[in-house]
Amino acid sequence: MATPTLEDVAQAAGVSVSTASRVFTGTAKVRSDKHAAVMRAAEELGYRPNAIARSLASGRSLLIGVLTQDISSPFYGEVLRGIEQGLEGSSYSAIFASGHWRVEEEASALHGLMGRPVDGLIVLGGHTPDERLAAMAAKVPLIAVGRNIQGLEGQCLRIDNVQGSYDCARHLLELGHRRIAYIAGPESHRDARERLQGFQRALADWNVEANPSLIVEGDFLEPSGLLAVEALFARGAMFSAVMAANDQMAYGARLGLYRRGIRVPEDISLVGFDDLSGSAFTTPPLTTMRQPTYEMGVTAAEAILAALSGTPLPAAEFRVQLMVRESTAPTHRERQRLSPLDSRSAAPAAPPTAQASDPWPQDPPYSGERL
Repeated sequence: MATPTLEDVAQAAGVSVSTASRVFTGTAKVRSDKHAAVMRAAEELGYRPNAIARSLASGRSLLIGVLTQDISSPFYGEVLRGIEQGLEGSSYSAIFASGHWRVEEEASALHGLMGRPVDGLIVLGGHTPDERLAAMAAKVPLIAVGRNIQGLEGQCLRIDNVQGSYDCARHLLELGHRRIAYIAGPESHRDARERLQGFQRALADWNVEANPSLIVEGDFLEPSGLLAVEALFARGAMFSAVMAANDQMAYGARLGLYRRGIRVPEDISLVGFDDLSGSAFTTPPLTTMRQPTYEMGVTAAEAILAALSGTPLPAAEFRVQLMVRESTAPTHRERQRLSPLDSRSAAPAAPPTAQASDPWPQDPPYSGERL
């Protein structure tokens, strides 16, 4: 049986060859009914466009380079899944390279992507200097996710890390917690710095003095959350809640508490950041700040396609949402204050007035005893 051609597909679909060609190359918009007819005919005939021929005909590689930081990361995995979904139905395919949060590895990955060559770049986070990315953006369309690039702000898709972290801390403060341990991300990461800033801002607004002994730096991975909890107890730190800069470190912290026989949330409340797909299924389900990671990936793909076609880019900032689950609860004194009302449905408390004689009046910190 002869291999079906583009002409065969066009004839079966009842459209011109040029219209069928535009469907497969994505060089121009095609009416939805005609697009569907062409795709249906191609499926029935078993027609598969020749990617090399399409590339030569269009003068493009039809490849979108994606610089991620860690393909195995649940966070980046969701973003990459969104990118693939966003490119579906276009003529473009994504190729991925990881930088592992190291400038030299990112440089090598970007060099490899540009050498393909690619028609556009999507950059997820990273440490590559703004000037280098700006120079690349002068050569190919570029969209950044999770970071700002000076001079290219309109091409950057971001969330408000400061406000998201502030809201996580405020949730704990409203539950009566004052001694809140914080597991930070690496200081070299912009996201980590912004989330620490939001945490500290919330403490200041509630007249709670920041305690350096309650802050431990991790690396955004689960083992560092476990080690952070061990470090806190080794210091003799007293706390009634743990806030982690991402869900993966919160998972590690939960394990560290479990190994010490400490209950969540009865003894210590726990909060994360990201709302990874598994966070609703931990024991107990994790209170966390939801980032729309999949949607960010879809939007990044749509933005790079828009940049390639010269159409306006989608909105550049995403909303975060606090997902309150069973890993947080009021402190013992706050529960007594609220009784017999349902503590979870009570109105949030207002930021307190500073009390010099009693710096943590509502918060009996954990020191081995049950709250």
